[in-house]
Amino acid sequence: MKLKIPFRKNRKSVAVVRLSGLIAAGSRGQLNDQTLASMLEKAFRKGKPDAVALVLNSPGGSPVQSSLIGARIRRLADEHKVPVLAFVEDVAASGGYWLAVTADEIFLDHSSVVGSIGVISAGFGAPEFLARYGIERRVYTSGKSKSTLDPFREEKPEDVARMKVTLEQVHKAFIDHVTARRGDKFSADEDLFSGEYWVGQKAVELGLADAIGHLVPVLKDRYGDKVHLRVYGQKKSLAQRLGTTMFHSAANILEEKAAFARFGL
Repeated sequence: MKLKIPFRKNRKSVAVVRLSGLIAAGSRGQLNDQTLASMLEKAFRKGKPDAVALVLNSPGGSPVQSSLIGARIRRLADEHKVPVLAFVEDVAASGGYWLAVTADEIFLDHSSVVGSIGVISAGFGAPEFLARYGIERRVYTSGKSKSTLDPFREEKPEDVARMKVTLEQVHKAFIDHVTARRGDKFSADEDLFSGEYWVGQKAVELGLADAIGHLVPVLKDRYGDKVHLRVYGQKKSLAQRLGTTMFHSAANILEEKAAFARFGL
C-alpha cells in the first residue's frame, strides 16, 4: 500500500539555465556575473532541483567575467549539493568553454564546437594615416608606462613584450582552471591548450566533453520521463524592451556576430 504524503516531491526536477551570447562586462544583453547572479541563485535554490542544466552557446569574451560566472556556478553547486550538466549548442569556445567545464559533465551535438583554450588581444594601428593627413597625436602622461600600444603611434617592442606577458598570465589561469576540472579526462596525444578548437565526437575523444547528447533525451534518461524542467533565461531591461537602446544593441550584435564568425557560425 502506497501512502500519499502531502507536499511530497513525486517527480524529479531540473533547472535549465540558458547562457547564450558574448561574455562581456557591463552590458545587459550579454553574459556577465552582475546580470546572471539573480537568475543563477534562483535556479539552484527554487524548488530544490535534482540538477542544474546549463544550455551553452557562447564564443567567449571577457576572461574575468567568465571566471566570475563560473565561480558562482561552482559555489552554488557545492553549497546546495546539486550536480551541474552542460549542454553545448553551436559553440562553447574560449570563455564559453570556461563556463562549460564548471559543469560535472559536458554533452555536445555532433556539430558543436568546443575548445579554443587561449587568449587573444586585437587592435589596429594607424600612425601612417595620421602622418598622411598632417594630424599630430599629442599625449601627456605621468609615468613612463601609462600610455602603451597607442594605435596612433608606432608600436614599441617593450609594449608588445609587456602585453605578451599579460596574455601568458591569463592563459595560465585558463589552463589551470580547465586542468583542475577535466585534466584527468584529457588525451595526451594533442596540445589542447594551443587555442585550437574541435567538433563533436572528436572533442569527446580528446576529453573536452563527455558524450554526444541533447538536453531533453539525456535528462529523461537520467531523471525519468516525467522530469520537470524549470527554464531560466536572461531578462531584458525595460529600455531594451522598448527599443531605446537601439544603437548600443546594434553594436553588441555586430560584435557578437564577429565572435561567432571565428568558428564558422
